[in-house]
Amino acid sequence: MTESETLVYRVIPKCACSTIGQVMHYIDHGTYFDGDIHDAQSGIHKWALDHSQPKLTAAIRQGDAYSFTCVRNPYTRILSAFFDKICGIQRNGSRYRGKLVPLLIQKYGVTVDGDFDQIASFRRFLLFARDTIKYRRPMDPDIHWSPVAGHASTLVHGGGHYDMIISTEDFQTGMKEVLKHIDVAHEIDIDTMPRFNESEGHGPKRAHPVEDYFDDLAMHMVYEIYHKDFELFKYDRLDPSNKMPIAEIDLDEVHAKLKN
Repeated sequence: MTESETLVYRVIPKCACSTIGQVMHYIDHGTYFDGDIHDAQSGIHKWALDHSQPKLTAAIRQGDAYSFTCVRNPYTRILSAFFDKICGIQRNGSRYRGKLVPLLIQKYGVTVDGDFDQIASFRRFLLFARDTIKYRRPMDPDIHWSPVAGHASTLVHGGGHYDMIISTEDFQTGMKEVLKHIDVAHEIDIDTMPRFNESEGHGPKRAHPVEDYFDDLAMHMVYEIYHKDFELFKYDRLDPSNKMPIAEIDLDEVHAKLKN
């Protein structure tokens, strides 16, 4: 939430969350946070900060602040998680979650070094992601590939209500629409601002079009994992090459189904 308590954002990993956090910092202070916004200890309210929790709870339950979140196509999101978190070296110079990649190599045959077969390794990772989400084995699901609907539901379960849900694929339009609904201390030009992609450069470049990573079995697994994301946030489950939403999000439907 902005320090001015005018705007509440439910963070969803791999959905432009770094850029959105920097927008919220800028509209209050006129500057971007120097570093990864996820590391900020001041300048913005975050649930991880003890002093922020009462303010966030009050704002969400009373509905005084404008509340929104941002979603993403399940196909491109799970691909991004693979290249960033599994193939990449993180900011601390180590592999993500230490023993995770060795586990994937040993139990699922994933390869991430050298000139590896991206498609084959991604599909093996997808099987692992499915196992973590559906069976919670060999570990609990990670926030970066947990379904978007699960992340979004916590605000609703906490007594909140979304005033808007925007998409990563049409970020500029959505973010400008959100800002129309609040008063800001500092105007920001969404069209010309930097993009704060904190995961960019962590891993290898994607060598193939999105659709090449998803054969019929992979598409079936993605739908098994993310069927609610496709349904609620209106993405095309039949065409991985179409990253754009295919219909308008129905906020009444989202709230009704996220409560369950």
